[in-house]
Amino acid sequence: MGVVYLITHGQASFPDNVDARLSAGGVEQAAVVGAELLRRTLPLSSARSGTQARHVKTAEIVLDWLGHAALVEYDPRWNEYDHTEILRLHGDDAPQRDLDPRACPEILDAALTEWVAAGAAGPCAETWPAFVARVEGALRDVVSLLEMEESAIVFTSGGVISTLAGLVLGTPEAGLLKLNPVIVNCGITRLESTRNGVTLLSFNEHAHLEGRASRLLSHRAHRELPRPTA
Repeated sequence: MGVVYLITHGQASFPDNVDARLSAGGVEQAAVVGAELLRRTLPLSSARSGTQARHVKTAEIVLDWLGHAALVEYDPRWNEYDHTEILRLHGDDAPQRDLDPRACPEILDAALTEWVAAGAAGPCAETWPAFVARVEGALRDVVSLLEMEESAIVFTSGGVISTLAGLVLGTPEAGLLKLNPVIVNCGITRLESTRNGVTLLSFNEHAHLEGRASRLLSHRAHRELPRPTA
């Protein structure tokens, strides 16, 4: 049996474009989850990361803590869905930078619901079925490399993680639409590879962001706002 650790990227800067970078808080979150994974002494055999800036920087910080910076391989299949296109074609087409960041999640949720319902006939370049196939294939490839009692670590986004959690439980749609809203930045989700397939060991662990680190706890509704100019 092997375990795949799915790590949600750190908090992104606002406005949250497709390739948003980590905020200052996101950098701190990545260091906290790096320290947590170091404490767990993982038998790490492989590491994967999406290619978006927030994935790459989170991977860099965490793997530096673990002493495995050279282990990471970048794979765009671990990138998040294109929320800008989904909002444009399934939402109200309001630019995200003009929205109150507290209101945006509800607008995005409605657009995601329409995206899922549209299926393969949807207008987006990447339809919902194509997204599911992409992330399922990425997971399958990581799992295929695991030997007994080895661990792999993947740096990705909440939509990918929630979809995979739902897929393992039999309902990827429910995963995206019900689990995605509660995923925290730099949370830990664990999948176990067994002879009978992949099972969900834990979802969205974030005890490492409680207590003294509680000021760093955030999810997709919390983004670093632009600093006022003098």
